[in-house]
Amino acid sequence: WMDFSLADAAAIGIIGGADGPTAIYVASMLAPDLLGAIAVAAYSYMALVPLIQPPIVRALTTLEERKIEMVQLRTVSKREKIFFPLLLLLLVAMLLPDAAPLLGMFCFGNLMRECSVVDRLSDTAQNALINITTIFLGLSVGSKLSADKFLDLNTLGILLLGVIAFCIGTAAGVLMAKLMNALSKEPINPLIGSAGVSAVPMAARVSNKMGLEANPHNFLLMHAMGPNVAGVIGSAVAAGVMITLVGG
Repeated sequence: WMDFSLADAAAIGIIGGADGPTAIYVASMLAPDLLGAIAVAAYSYMALVPLIQPPIVRALTTLEERKIEMVQLRTVSKREKIFFPLLLLLLVAMLLPDAAPLLGMFCFGNLMRECSVVDRLSDTAQNALINITTIFLGLSVGSKLSADKFLDLNTLGILLLGVIAFCIGTAAGVLMAKLMNALSKEPINPLIGSAGVSAVPMAARVSNKMGLEANPHNFLLMHAMGPNVAGVIGSAVAAGVMITLVGG
């Protein structure tokens, strides 16, 4: 039971990033036979973020830390918003080509939205196209969930290891935010560290909700979206590293 190869372990570990498309992409490359179970685990834990994260965050932070109010974010210029996806894609394509397909689509969508010259394409990508893609993705992944391949002990092992990976990702984010708060001149609420997983925007909403519970004047949503989006980028980079080292 739970006799996984190194490639299987890499595909299961990416569940900790709480990014469904990344988990599916890595599983299709490294462990196609586990694709269905990994996809179910990844999307299940993304949906269970409001249940899984709060106990971990409360165990690792004090009430005073959760009350910390952060300073207002600066205004980001239009030029920065356009150059960010271009620069990110260029760096990833040069340093980690295996992650380029994942981050390339992420950057392309952001560029269409921010450049304001392809509004129809941007609207289609955000609504009709993503809905159509989700339908076909669900059907294709569902075809892998035949009983003889899904209802076995390995699936339970994947679910167990997936939630462990997700909990470790959440805890590591909170601890890193606590370290940054200790070293930074500006106050940093450790709650935003839990948003470092890729469950966008659910993880950021959980951080904001917990901040408001501790301090009614504590609005952390936009602060938490920073590590939340960084989690998407980080999970894609981690996926590229795994594919490069294990897939080869």
